[in-house]
Amino acid sequence: MTNGERAKQIIDKYGFDFNNIPKNDVIELIQNEIVNYQPGSSEYIRLLCGYLYCLGDVSDVSLLEKAKYGINMDVGCMIDGEWIESLKNGGCKTQYTNSRQEIIDGFILYYQDFQPEDE
Repeated sequence: MTNGERAKQIIDKYGFDFNNIPKNDVIELIQNEIVNYQPGSSEYIRLLCGYLYCLGDVSDVSLLEKAKYGINMDVGCMIDGEWIESLKNGGCKTQYTNSRQEIIDGFILYYQDFQPEDE
């Protein structure tokens, strides 16, 4: 399965009803991807980190930072630093971040019609 297909599988499984997505499952998937990183899986781990942002709170910042800064530059560029800063500041809009709801809406808009590219 390509990494794009893996991302699509997650979207199909969980959708965007964040009240019904098991946060611990997402955390486990991120931790597994950090340990068993597959080259080219930047979109997949970005999606997982986006889910964690949408589900998470300040206690999840360290895992998002580990994914963003601990794998490689390609992954680091894909994981939005705004997610980390927003969780740190309680989701309030600042000079450097949109509001939490605006970020979540943008995440959904980006992924709602996601189709994997040929890899």
